Amino acid sequence: MGANIFNFNIEAQSKNARAGVLRTPHGEIKTPIFMPVGTRASVKTLDSLDLYNLKAQIILGNTYHLYLRPGHELIKRAGGLHKFMGWDKPILTDSGGFQVMSLAGLRKITPEGVRFQSHIDGSYHMFTPEKVIEIQNAIGADIIMSFDECPPYPATKKYVADSLVTTLDWAARGKISHNNTKQQALFGIVQGGIHEDLREESAKKLMEMDFPGYSIGGLAVGEKKEDMFKITKFLNNILPKDKPRYLMGVGTPGDLLKNIENGVDMLDCVMPTRNARKGTIFTWNGKMIIKSARYKEDFSPIDENCQCYTCRNFSRAYIRHLLNVNELLGMRLASIHSLHFYLDLVTKAREAIVKGNYAIFKNEFAEKLDMKME
Repeated sequence: MGANIFNFNIEAQSKNARAGVLRTPHGEIKTPIFMPVGTRASVKTLDSLDLYNLKAQIILGNTYHLYLRPGHELIKRAGGLHKFMGWDKPILTDSGGFQVMSLAGLRKITPEGVRFQSHIDGSYHMFTPEKVIEIQNAIGADIIMSFDECPPYPATKKYVADSLVTTLDWAARGKISHNNTKQQALFGIVQGGIHEDLREESAKKLMEMDFPGYSIGGLAVGEKKEDMFKITKFLNNILPKDKPRYLMGVGTPGDLLKNIENGVDMLDCVMPTRNARKGTIFTWNGKMIIKSARYKEDFSPIDENCQCYTCRNFSRAYIRHLLNVNELLGMRLASIHSLHFYLDLVTKAREAIVKGNYAIFKNEFAEKLDMKME
């Protein structure tokens, strides 16, 4: 593993949509890519073999949750998160900024950092940019995030602007703290709410710091979808063309396709697995509410054209039964299918980009995939 192991090359473009290859110490990632979320060192109900069989290229861990339990020092003693969870492909960790935002009643933000109470036992902790880098260095993910303040929505423009000053300062401090680590790529996080001038300021100041990649944070937090798409399209013209762009926490299949059209390379969301565990499954025909009575005696697979383990072996009726009696296997089988669908979706998106007809592909599926299956 050399010092220059992390790099990104764009292989094809279809207007603004990009097909690239992102190289990390734990392997290559073909973009655009969807990243399954393994918040606490586990993609819920699935193990590493499931993820390998799904051809997942990279998964996420959560700095806030892993810091609280089991603790970053324990993960470091285990040999890092890859060894701890038995996953030898790339891992990305977020910074905990979003989780801290969601703890509104349990935290205090200062220029130094954030003092917060654990949602588990009420104990007090302090996250500074330096501490967050230290935690992520110990966890050992291939791609790590700067510590940021993710402003809530709605918020006044003054609040968002003041928050951005803090986030940019934290980005600079975190980058200094991280300078000695060559095996991890630290991304800066672009904030600024739905305000184009603040987004531009954020992006340009982060670009001056010269991060190897850039995340777009603070979207999918309650704003209108058209505002999200407006911001990603706007940032496509500002962020460097030769570095990866990661849109954090987004979203539905249609959201993926529309943001890929706006030059986004990497996306993640808990939606496919969380919804699957509750009985809403994503298919090429839209969302399927598998717990519905209409599937009680439906012995066909979820999707007859799908090659995932679930569709090759089990029926709608069986998965409905499992979920309705709260069997864990039902959650696992539903999660396998929905993640297979998401990963298949971005694979097909990449193929369309390489062929140069991404807009046609997107227009065919974007609306359909976000509609309920009739």
